[in-house]
Amino acid sequence: MNSIHSRLLVWLIGALLLSSLLASALTYEMAWRGFNTLRDYGLEQIAYSIVRHDTQDWLTDQPDPEPTAPSDQQVAAEPSQEQAQDDGQFVSQIWTSNGRLIYSSLTDTGPPLQEPGLHQVEWDGTHWRTYTLHDRERVIQVANPAERRWHAFLEYVPSLLAPLALLLLLLGFLISAAVSGALQPLRRLRDEIGTRDVALLSPLAPDEMPDEVQPLVDTLNQLLAKVDRLLATQRAFLADVAHELNTPLAAIKLQVQLAQQAQATGQPVSLDDLEAGIERAVHLVAQLLQMARLEPDARPLELQPVALERLARERVLAFLAQAEQKDIDLGLESEGPLEVQGDPQQLRVLIDNLIDNALRYCPRGARIDVRLRRQAGRTVLEVADDGPGIAEADKTRVLQRFVRLRPADTTGSGLGMAIVRQIVEQHHASLSLLDTPGGGLTVRVKWPAGGQV
Repeated sequence: MNSIHSRLLVWLIGALLLSSLLASALTYEMAWRGFNTLRDYGLEQIAYSIVRHDTQDWLTDQPDPEPTAPSDQQVAAEPSQEQAQDDGQFVSQIWTSNGRLIYSSLTDTGPPLQEPGLHQVEWDGTHWRTYTLHDRERVIQVANPAERRWHAFLEYVPSLLAPLALLLLLLGFLISAAVSGALQPLRRLRDEIGTRDVALLSPLAPDEMPDEVQPLVDTLNQLLAKVDRLLATQRAFLADVAHELNTPLAAIKLQVQLAQQAQATGQPVSLDDLEAGIERAVHLVAQLLQMARLEPDARPLELQPVALERLARERVLAFLAQAEQKDIDLGLESEGPLEVQGDPQQLRVLIDNLIDNALRYCPRGARIDVRLRRQAGRTVLEVADDGPGIAEADKTRVLQRFVRLRPADTTGSGLGMAIVRQIVEQHHASLSLLDTPGGGLTVRVKWPAGGQV
């Protein structure tokens, strides 16, 4: 059962039913006690009435006579034992002070004499409720069958519980209506979101929502704002990609046309420029893919301990052949094994872009050093070269996408340092562009203390 409406109804109506059962049980018990109290009071009043209306003074002044047999009028007026049991009428008995029965409204002796007060006795297979009263030299006892008292009480139970049942039905209806009304804001929110166009990412109006729904609306508005920013970033990125890809593709197309013309006229065909254009396009596409993987929410970081010294050594060895082609001295300096918390794939891309940028813009015969060390409890990675360096005013700008400080350069894509910046930010590290002593550029990445993200 995943419906909030159904869950609330089940819990609330279940609690109502349980409370009603408890209330019914308590009401029943209290009513039964009250009914017994009234019937007991009736027994007492009958006993006192016999005393008040007894005018036969000879019963106390004369010697004890034999128990009197009821006359025809008494038989008609007094109930039999069966009548007393079936109709709930009272049975009266009178004894002398020495315990001799001198009068009984039954043809039989009736329930045995009890001590003064109220008693529950069993006589002739029937439970009786008795009240015994001492009056001078007489003892008066009044009784009625307990079973008939019980049946008489049961006749009142429906009228006692009927209002409670009606109240239960009314409360059930009110609870159902209240739950439906309370969930109405969620339905309005669902309808508003469901009828929106994909391009409509404006915030939802939280004013008409209850306090309990406000956090949900605020969270949805934050999500809408993130999606709006992400879409805006993607649109700008796609526009930049289209613009950047246009140049190498146009160059490739031009080189193909020139080659076709040369082939048609029988002139020698040079494919060097075509190869360079294809290489640049491949490099640009590769970096575009790297940038796409670094977009927010594109892929969560797979944090784990990374042996940074081993990874840096592996990447330096991978670029040695390219460095030798330009007669560049590429090396690694490390204080020993160093470990950081990070995403191995992204850290590999980070080091590759730093080394690739240095190789791409350093002249022949330059030197590139990849350095690893610990500084004040923090792991530091540096890639230093003695190339042309970057002017102070351009150090911030070069970290943006598609920024090339040399517009005439046809080999770079303007994405390398932007990729580095984004990886550093995702690892909560710091990035600095410094001047190398003697000339050149030093890129420094510094992880938080302990290398934790």
